[in-house]
Amino acid sequence: MATSICDRLKAGVTTRSARETRSLAAEWALTLPADATVALHGDLGAGKTTWVQGLALGLGITSPVTSPTFTIYGIHQGPRTMLAHLDAYRLESPAQAEDLLLEEFLVSPWCLAVEWPERVGGWLPPDALHVDLEILKPGRHSVRLR
Repeated sequence: MATSICDRLKAGVTTRSARETRSLAAEWALTLPADATVALHGDLGAGKTTWVQGLALGLGITSPVTSPTFTIYGIHQGPRTMLAHLDAYRLESPAQAEDLLLEEFLVSPWCLAVEWPERVGGWLPPDALHVDLEILKPGRHSVRLR
C-alpha cells in the first residue's frame, strides 16, 4: 500500500538536494486545503525558501520565487491560487506583521508561506500547518510535518 505524502512528511523525509526538496514540496502542495497557511521552521540555510519554491511549482506558479528577506514578502499569482511568501526574519515584533496588511492580499484562494513564524507570534491562524526543516549534514536535509 502506498504511503501518502502527508504520512511520509509526518514520519520525516531526508532529501539529498534542493531539487528533491522542491519536488517533495510540489507534491505536498497538491494536498493543501484552500487558504492554507504554512509555517516554516528552521535555521538559516535549512531550505525554507527552497520549500516555498516547491510549493509554488505545485500550485502552478511559473514566476521565480526568491527569498523576500529584504522586501519582507512576495506575492505570486498562479492559475488557481495566489501564494503570499512572508520572510519574518527582519521583523522585530508580531505587531509589525499586522502592519504589513497581508490580509489585503489573502483573497481566497490563497496560500501563505511564513518563514521564521516564531517572529509573528499569535498572528498565525490556529490551523496553520507547521513544517520543520533541518540540515543533517552537507547535502542532506530533513523535512517533517508536525
